[in-house]
Amino acid sequence: MLERRSIHNLDWLLAFAVLSLCAAGLGMVYSATLGGPLAPLAAKQMVYFAVGLLAMGLALTIDYHTLASLSYLFYAGSLVLLLYLLFFGRAIANTRGWLELGPVNFQPAEITKLTTLLALSSYLSRHRSATLTPSNMLAILLIVGVPFVLIARQPDLGTAITFLPLIAVAAFLGGMRVRTILILVMIPILALPLFWNHYLKDYQKTRVLTFLDPARDPKGAGYQVLQSRIAVGSGGLGGKGFLEGTQGQLKFLPAQHTDFIFALMAEERGFLGSLIVLSLYFVVIYRCIAIARAARDLLGVYLAMGAMALFACQVLINIGVVLGLMPTTGVPLPLMSYGGSSLITTLAGMGLVLNVWMRRLVN
Repeated sequence: MLERRSIHNLDWLLAFAVLSLCAAGLGMVYSATLGGPLAPLAAKQMVYFAVGLLAMGLALTIDYHTLASLSYLFYAGSLVLLLYLLFFGRAIANTRGWLELGPVNFQPAEITKLTTLLALSSYLSRHRSATLTPSNMLAILLIVGVPFVLIARQPDLGTAITFLPLIAVAAFLGGMRVRTILILVMIPILALPLFWNHYLKDYQKTRVLTFLDPARDPKGAGYQVLQSRIAVGSGGLGGKGFLEGTQGQLKFLPAQHTDFIFALMAEERGFLGSLIVLSLYFVVIYRCIAIARAARDLLGVYLAMGAMALFACQVLINIGVVLGLMPTTGVPLPLMSYGGSSLITTLAGMGLVLNVWMRRLVN
């Protein structure tokens, strides 16, 4: 349990950055849903934030070693939920990714990120060697690969891709040889033609082609990217003002409360507001790395670095999509986009990182 002296060791800079991003997100969700049928979502996001704070507090209270000791049980439970969705889940937006609990829809793929992180960190901390052996690498690929495949089969390839940085972190911290890393990088590159012809759905191919040339279908598949670019560019230096963005308030910007919330923020707050938000994201990523360096054991190192990798990957993908630098994936912006599953899971993950920092001096 959390000792009284531990609270004084809280990383207040990380906590401030996380809560500031949540506050910015709540404001943007309110702006994005004002005056329409989505208006109640702002109040729901406040409830999700409150639940997320509780999850964050719980992740702080329980020693991360205790959580790691139960990691395989958590991991197995999350896989059961993913399997259940594949066979019995109701398709929502052509994806069997939502577990319906009465009036609440929950996305098990989000909580699986945390359970996979815990299971992988627990395994690596117990089987550490000078370099990764083939058996170690196989175990890593299985731990991350099973949820990756189950989520990709929903199909939700965007969310599945966010699991891959965990493999990169394991390889980097495990001392994998450069030659092996290069081989692993070349395999997916060489497999792209096979992946394109036999795995990608038609709508996913359309997203890639639209990314390469949004103007090929400006009123269809390219609409989101073009409107996002207009919103970002029209914000100028200081923005149009809160609730004053034309793209957002006139509802030209699709999914502006979820996937494209950064575009709405850029329109209303401009370059300076965007720079502040990006700086807060940088602080979160930097503090996760600093906490990993200060961790008292390998388990803490893997937890902090893994949480950082999951967080940073989602930030880069979402903002890359908003700016037209990546194909549309449906990955939300952590701590800012509307959605209870993502917000609660991300806050719980940050609670784990703070947990590692607070207990770095415990004997």
